[in-house]
Amino acid sequence: MNIVSSSKRQIILDTETTGMNQGAGAIFLGHRIIEIGCVEVINRRLTGRHYHEYINPQQIIDEEAIEVHGITNEFVAHKPKFAEVAQSFIEFIDGAEIVAHNANFDVSFMDHEFSLLQPVGPKTADICPILDTLEIAKFLHPGQKNNLDALCKRYGIDNSRRDLHGALLDAEILADVYLMMTGGQTKFNLSSEKEGSESGGIRRLSQSRNKLKVITATADELAMHEERLNLVAKSGQCIWRG
Repeated sequence: MNIVSSSKRQIILDTETTGMNQGAGAIFLGHRIIEIGCVEVINRRLTGRHYHEYINPQQIIDEEAIEVHGITNEFVAHKPKFAEVAQSFIEFIDGAEIVAHNANFDVSFMDHEFSLLQPVGPKTADICPILDTLEIAKFLHPGQKNNLDALCKRYGIDNSRRDLHGALLDAEILADVYLMMTGGQTKFNLSSEKEGSESGGIRRLSQSRNKLKVITATADELAMHEERLNLVAKSGQCIWRG
């Protein structure tokens, strides 16, 4: 599994909804999006650009959902409808790679909302490649908890503000998790920079610099090293000896 995307522009995305869209017997329940939060990443760097909207779903929010995200019917009653924000949302994500945790959930809701537009909007996958960070987490940490809170704890990311789920806050946290989980925020290019220039935190050294002094191990140090490897070998395979 290739966990590092080659896409230059990514949109880390989360949604909150009126409820779950699958009932008993996989019956589609027609729930709607009530919040969208997105942050932009270009070349594995957060740009500071974001997209955030609360949406009037034109239906009642499940009590169980309110307990999760705290968004009430009264709060969204005078917010714009999805059709009113759809164009700006599509323009923000179009052509970028969508990165979401349990992406099928968010994408299925987005596709449902697009299908209700007049004229009918696009399928998400037709305008954006999609990357699921839950699948990456399962690959890297099989058999472990891989929800967002567990990943924050694993990677040392502060989620103390996350008393309730919120689309923009969760997208911001997921961006930190994704970048840490896939090797850190900066992607270095070691082949295209001129000597002496700086890129992504790398400063190339001059070829005319003084040679570094090489200090070799003494006979005693080599003997001590071999003793240590012997101890390692007794407890199992010693990978340093091939």
